[in-house]
Amino acid sequence: VWLQIAVLAILFGWFFGQDLWGMVNRWRTDSSWSHGFLIPLFSLYFLHQKKDLILSNTYRPSWKFGLPLLVFCIALYPLNIVQFKFSYGRPILMVGTLGAIVLFLGGWKLLRLIWLPVAFLFFAIPLPDRLYSQMTIPLRQMAAKAATAVLNLIPDLTATANGVVIDVIYKGQPLSPGLDVAEACSGMRLLMAFVALGVAMAYLHERPVWQRLVLLASTIPIAILCNVVRVTITGLIYVLWDPKYAQG
Repeated sequence: VWLQIAVLAILFGWFFGQDLWGMVNRWRTDSSWSHGFLIPLFSLYFLHQKKDLILSNTYRPSWKFGLPLLVFCIALYPLNIVQFKFSYGRPILMVGTLGAIVLFLGGWKLLRLIWLPVAFLFFAIPLPDRLYSQMTIPLRQMAAKAATAVLNLIPDLTATANGVVIDVIYKGQPLSPGLDVAEACSGMRLLMAFVALGVAMAYLHERPVWQRLVLLASTIPIAILCNVVRVTITGLIYVLWDPKYAQG
């Protein structure tokens, strides 16, 4: 079995080597995705938690569903690059192929046990730059409006949110430049990390389903609130202390 796993791992690495390297390089160079290094470790930990249960069962290959799905994923990979020209689909297909391998070799019984460790790997896949930027804009605007509301509570201070920029007039003097809620302050990193952590906690803790769902749903407002607090504190530092500590 271990020899088979080693052969499959080598073949998988050979087929998806370019995408694997590109993803690791993105984790290394882009701080927004540096959490990607932790995601595979979480997946391995999930597997370890169910190691005894996984090893105590016997499995049958799924020729009816697993093999066609595996062939479909492998066949779609070059089409995705050449015909569809949708590069984001390549790493998604990589995780899908891993799931298809599990289904093919171990059938539905094995897939039911380890579907989450496989699906959890999706959190390590960087989003396309255009989609990432589009998702950050409303988060930046929300943070700017919330910070503006708090800043307006300070005597002799008037703040106005213009999109993602907060214009401030303090004691009759406009502060220049305005406080720009940059993409790095959108809270997208917090949001993705919190959701991934919420999924991990909901999976690891033996609690009723409704409690797990509440835990998972709470990660989004908590992440947004944390970012609003951060942007507001940055605004206070910008106005009341020294602008250089709120820039760069």
